[in-house]
Amino acid sequence: MPRWRTARCSSSPSCVPSPLDAGANYDGGGTAEDARSRAWYDDLARAIGSDRVVIAFEPDSLGTIDCHVRSRRDDRIRLLRYGVSALSRLPNATIYLEATASDWEPAKRVAKLLRAIGIAKVRGFMLNATHYDWTSNNIRFGLEVSRRTGGKHFVINTAENGRGPIHYRLSNGRRINVWCNPGLRGLGPRLTTDTSHPMVDAYLWINRPGYPQSCQHRPIAWYPARALTYARYATDWERPPAGTKFGHFRRYSLRTLGIRR
Repeated sequence: MPRWRTARCSSSPSCVPSPLDAGANYDGGGTAEDARSRAWYDDLARAIGSDRVVIAFEPDSLGTIDCHVRSRRDDRIRLLRYGVSALSRLPNATIYLEATASDWEPAKRVAKLLRAIGIAKVRGFMLNATHYDWTSNNIRFGLEVSRRTGGKHFVINTAENGRGPIHYRLSNGRRINVWCNPGLRGLGPRLTTDTSHPMVDAYLWINRPGYPQSCQHRPIAWYPARALTYARYATDWERPPAGTKFGHFRRYSLRTLGIRR
């Protein structure tokens, strides 16, 4: 019996745009890029073959559909649906589709998009990839998405949420979710299938600790100092302990956390 492999399926040519790329004219490379992406999905399926794999499909793809120019959003959904169809035919693949995070899109909209790209063909969906929200919040959110998608199971990324997210409000009341490499974050619960709810198949480190988000004009690379920070502040917390703020008992300013307003 071959060993399990894990694939983070997010390297297709029509990659997810960063906020620096997205805009009124962002088209994801157009129809030519769509064709290359379909070929990439087919190549990936051939490479996996009959191996036993767990696939985390296209992190951030659903939450960033609105970053595309309006005329290309349906094309993006069709492209993702093509990828789901190609990979779901693999005999030994367990697939979880991107489904944003508990502090991102509303569950109703996420479920609608999941149905559109083919959630019925796969095991379930994944949450919190690239986000930092608490595991307990993602469980509540995931159960609502599951209810709207026929009872699908899900997994939660815990690679960065040991200290939770940084959310704060501006003077005008607007709520800010800091997604671009906030400071003093830590590894969350370790990889396990022993989770807090039977609908949650696993906690996984879908992201690679030590690698930053693609923002701040820095290349995607492994930064030892970042990895050591995540190790230093690692916890097994699924929700914020009483008396903490931004995941710490000590009070830190937003500037100390790397937030410059």
